[in-house]
Amino acid sequence: MGKLSSGLVQVYTGNGKGKTTAALGLAIRAAGREFSVFIGQFMKGVSYGELAIEKFTGGRVQIRQFGTESLIHTADENDRRLAQKGLEICQKAVQSEHYDICILDEVNIAVHMGLLDVKSVVELVRSRPKNVEIILTGRYAPQEILDLADLITEMKEIRHPYQKGIPAREGIER
Repeated sequence: MGKLSSGLVQVYTGNGKGKTTAALGLAIRAAGREFSVFIGQFMKGVSYGELAIEKFTGGRVQIRQFGTESLIHTADENDRRLAQKGLEICQKAVQSEHYDICILDEVNIAVHMGLLDVKSVVELVRSRPKNVEIILTGRYAPQEILDLADLITEMKEIRHPYQKGIPAREGIER
C-alpha cells in the first residue's frame, strides 16, 4: 500500500448503466499498476462475473458481497444486518493500510433504501487515511456524500435493453 500520496473521493451515480462497470474498470487498471483494491458490494449476493476478478488480478483485487440472492424491493432486518456488517468490513479495509483503493459498490442505494445511515458512510470517508482512494457507486447518491466528492460522474439512461424486455445477460450486465 501507499502508492497514492493523496487519495480522492469519487462518486458514480445516476439512473444509467455503468456505475459498477466504471468502478470495476478502475480496479482492473489499478491492479495493472500493482495497486491493492478492496471492493465491497452492497445489496448483492448473486454470482456476478466480476467475482472472478481476484483470480485474474493475482489477488490484487479482493471483492466481498453483502446481500442476499434476491433483489430488494422492501428492505427487511436481514438486509439491514448484512449492509451494516458490510460497512464494518469496508471500514476495516479502509483503515487496514493494505488497500490503496476501496470501492463501496451500491452504497448510495443502500443508504437510499434505509439499509445504512448516511452519517456512518460519511464518517468512513472522512476517517480514511489520506492516501486511500474511495469510490462510492449507486443511484440516488445523497447530498452528504456528493459534498465529500472530488469527482462526481452521473450516468444518464437514454435507452436500455430492459426497455425492450431484454433481461440481464451473463458477462454483460451480470
